[in-house]
Amino acid sequence: MDMQAVAERADAMLDATIDAVDPEVQWAHDDTTARSCDVTRRRTVMTVISEERRGSFLGLIERFWSKSGYEISSVNQDREHPAIFAKSRDGFQLTLTVGDKGQVFLKVTTPCVQRSGVAEPSATPNGPAYSGVEIPYPNVHSDFWSAKTPVPASPGVPQGSTTSTS
Repeated sequence: MDMQAVAERADAMLDATIDAVDPEVQWAHDDTTARSCDVTRRRTVMTVISEERRGSFLGLIERFWSKSGYEISSVNQDREHPAIFAKSRDGFQLTLTVGDKGQVFLKVTTPCVQRSGVAEPSATPNGPAYSGVEIPYPNVHSDFWSAKTPVPASPGVPQGSTTSTS
């Protein structure tokens, strides 16, 4: 495998992670870093994830990554800036971090492979692309993710879980 191939795999991992979020969140590509033999792909969530819903959001991603066969290597339970760190069997590192103003960042760093050129990601963001400009703080309201109340408990669904209404 070369750096382009692992970058495409990282993109697929990010696509699947974003697609697992229900209700959908708006996201944008963030910087790609290509070093001597590895690549880091990043996505920034533009939907406001309220502090009251943050645990549910993180729980959803952690469960999805575990179900996808990724080993959860660490969880930072800091109230303001929690994070989840995971690793695939073939050495891809996945990270979810919550930054300033609750903005959620996802990234995948690839294992070291044969050096090659790396194209920009091919997936189209489901909102503004912010190409060449600084990505703003989260600015998209969601009736679900931005709500100022915890996710209501549903019978048979553990706290922090979400269920689809479709």
